[in-house]
Amino acid sequence: WQDEFNTSQIDKSKWTFETGGDGFGNNELQFYTTDRKENARVEDGNLIIEARKEQWESNQYTSAKLITKETFPFQYGSVEVRAKLPKGKGTWPAIWMLSKNIKKWPDDGEIDIMEHVGYNEGFIHASVHTKKYNHIIGTQKTDTVLVKDATENSMSTGQTGRLKKLKCSSTIKNISPISIRKKHTMPGHLISLFT
Repeated sequence: WQDEFNTSQIDKSKWTFETGGDGFGNNELQFYTTDRKENARVEDGNLIIEARKEQWESNQYTSAKLITKETFPFQYGSVEVRAKLPKGKGTWPAIWMLSKNIKKWPDDGEIDIMEHVGYNEGFIHASVHTKKYNHIIGTQKTDTVLVKDATENSMSTGQTGRLKKLKCSSTIKNISPISIRKKHTMPGHLISLFT
């Protein structure tokens, strides 16, 4: 599975929108819209996810959350993503995976492929959350790499291997925007969002 974003619009056979503004368990302030070009679109071979300061229902911000839960759930593989990250405090772009049939977090698992917290520019985090290892009890397994120009240039980040060891890698290189090869062990789906 891969998406080169070489069409004029988001490929709905690969991605679906998750919609809502209830915070999604993370106290998120934005409303995730569905198929709204101001928040998610394809331009020049890139998926653009744009957060905007604007009133939407009871939220002061909008953004987009694209998922592969229904289009490409997978159990094994490595994930590699090319992304240029937004800059500034208050941003928190993330690319992560959840179990397709999640019933209880964190028991059913979460893999954060890439998180970039805007107040700590350039530090790219990858984490695994499970019942035993999660941020609520301070035991999550996290790897962090510094990519000084993550907000200026496209970088690639990925997860590889079976989850006995988490390895985060980020490099600047020309790769497919999103590609997945079979190696991962958690049945799940990919979520891409910029906040």
